[in-house]
Amino acid sequence: MHDVEARVLDAIDAPETVNLLAETVKVPSVTGTDAESELQHRFARLLTEAGMDVDVWKLDLPDLTSRPGFPGTEAPRSEGYGVVAVTSGGEGPPALALQGHVDVVPTGDLAKWAGSDPFAARITGDVLHGRGACDMKAGLVANLAVARAVHRAGIRLARPLAVHCVISEEDGGLGAFATLARGHTAEAAVISEPTSGAIITANAGALTFRLEIAGRAAHGATRNEGVNAIEAFWPVFAAIRRLEAERNRDVPELFAGNALPYPIEVGTVRAGDWASTVPDLLVAEGRLGVRLDEDPARARAAFEEAVADVADPWLRANPPVVTWPGGQFASGRLPAGHELLTQVRDAVAATTGATPAETAAPYGSDLRLYTAGGIPTLHYGPGDVRFAHAPREQVRLSELRDVTRALALLAVRRCAAY
Repeated sequence: MHDVEARVLDAIDAPETVNLLAETVKVPSVTGTDAESELQHRFARLLTEAGMDVDVWKLDLPDLTSRPGFPGTEAPRSEGYGVVAVTSGGEGPPALALQGHVDVVPTGDLAKWAGSDPFAARITGDVLHGRGACDMKAGLVANLAVARAVHRAGIRLARPLAVHCVISEEDGGLGAFATLARGHTAEAAVISEPTSGAIITANAGALTFRLEIAGRAAHGATRNEGVNAIEAFWPVFAAIRRLEAERNRDVPELFAGNALPYPIEVGTVRAGDWASTVPDLLVAEGRLGVRLDEDPARARAAFEEAVADVADPWLRANPPVVTWPGGQFASGRLPAGHELLTQVRDAVAATTGATPAETAAPYGSDLRLYTAGGIPTLHYGPGDVRFAHAPREQVRLSELRDVTRALALLAVRRCAAY
């Protein structure tokens, strides 16, 4: 390892990084809330203190929603901010962008959380617990720790390093979409989402759907006079499960070990407005997995066809209504043979001794927006996604340390530090 590389690694302050993660988890930056904006401004200040040139801007929401390719949103939102920091000096566009999102999903039932406070940032041994610890504040903090280490080491970069902090990833990717629309780019990007030590080079997509199933109201005491919308939904749900099985045959080798890379799930069901009335409407919302390289329009068509083809007389006369609100994640992948994969692997091997596997993820992310924008992108970050969105959310602090060191070495090498 060259002297300049060792200097940067030595400049990483591990206890400071843990403290910063705890402070960051304590900010309840749920998608669309004021705390999301608060955290963006906090990271803008910290990146400025790390010697970077920082662009902070208020998103023009009406303009963004009218643009082609707008990825959709689900959370109510009145404002949003973008934050991009770039090292001073160097030539050309950033050789590397480290990207992370500040927003987290809602907490759910507080009683399910140990200590009942999802934002307490409780530490037990090597583990920090809390909403957002895994998805993805540990990765976000690792990106900042890299910028701090480069600054403290007093080195120069022949090519710039960028750090992108974005909002609204959890409900579609508005923040990444806005960042790219503003003209921020890079020769390559690493999104430090949780990867359990692997390198994720491809994402399946996920499209939010809404189903409306009609029934016929009647008094519950004379239910044979009505048609229960819940019962009408049963064959539709069965058709969705058959479609899911069909779409998960012959999956790519990148998904080896994953029995269900393209899941279709119904997440919410609402029906009826009175206990003794046959419900005349059921509304179900869920997500449709998009296969790698599949046009989202074809995925939507396959879903709509499966729902329309249900052999039920009532549904034939009263077809289910399918709409596509909310987040619309296409799939995405790093171009085959791109040098970034080897460079990340080499940085991980040099700092940890491990050789990370290449794999794909069954969920959508900002990766597809960056790759569609011409920026080769992969995921490598601390945490296990199985803890994400759950009341047991956590991240190992040793993973945070290892990822920070690997990303720092990657940044030094790609940006030609001297």
